[in-house]
Amino acid sequence: MASLELSLRLPFVADHFHDLPGFVEARHGHNWEVDATVKAASPAEEAPFRRALESWVEGADYRLLNEQAPLAARNPTAEALAQWAFESLRAAGLEPVRVRIREKTNYWASCESGTR
Repeated sequence: MASLELSLRLPFVADHFHDLPGFVEARHGHNWEVDATVKAASPAEEAPFRRALESWVEGADYRLLNEQAPLAARNPTAEALAQWAFESLRAAGLEPVRVRIREKTNYWASCESGTR
């Protein structure tokens, strides 16, 4: 049986700053993008996947990322956001394969499952 993967890409806007030793940067914002892929048994799983990813975006969109509980005591980098979104999809009962966060046109980070 062929495996099925579903992918979605959603934009969001958020501010952040970096204030941990070795990485300090003033508050600034980005037009971010989350691109996520999950394993699915059927195309019918697209609706719950969309709801879960939209829910994650709602928690980040037009927010100061430093104030979000999953990023407590961490610099809110693209890497940290990718991990947060990946874990959020998993907590929603999905099987994420990869989550990629684009911070700038030429900069993105991803979090991937160890198996495919």
